Amino acid sequence: MKKLLFAVVAVSTVGCATLTSDAMTPVALSFGDGSSGECHLTNKRGAWSAEIPSTVSVRRSDDALQYQCETEDGREAVGSIASTVGAKIIASAVFLDFGITDAITDKHREYAASFVVPVEAKTGNSAGSSNTDERLESKDLYTKLQELNELREKGILTDAEFDAEKKKLLDAE
Repeated sequence: MKKLLFAVVAVSTVGCATLTSDAMTPVALSFGDGSSGECHLTNKRGAWSAEIPSTVSVRRSDDALQYQCETEDGREAVGSIASTVGAKIIASAVFLDFGITDAITDKHREYAASFVVPVEAKTGNSAGSSNTDERLESKDLYTKLQELNELREKGILTDAEFDAEKKKLLDAE
């Protein structure tokens, strides 16, 4: 009986060591518009910083991987990458009664192998109407008016600049 108990304890100990040996997982990160920058990643198991685009090795966890990124030109992106359960977790359910659930469940958690961080599009400088004219060149009237309105709503064009550009477009048609 003692030999059997010893064998069970030995196998459990060795099994637990192999279950928890692969705690890190790679996540390839890039910005949606191809920009470069930096990201700070966190979950309850740790924190990491990395230049983007690159691949970051992060600790597996059952919570989402939070990111706070900034492109070289100062645009910011904040969000999270969900943690999902891998297929092998059901086989590990036997160990739940041994008090090692975190090690087992984290082992089978996964983050997306590659993730594209969404960032807002770069906004152009509206120093004058010639710059606005360049952006609106070669588009139909409706699309040009929509873009002008978007520029006004974002505060890039004043109401007066919007009205002047709109009048130019309508007069040209």
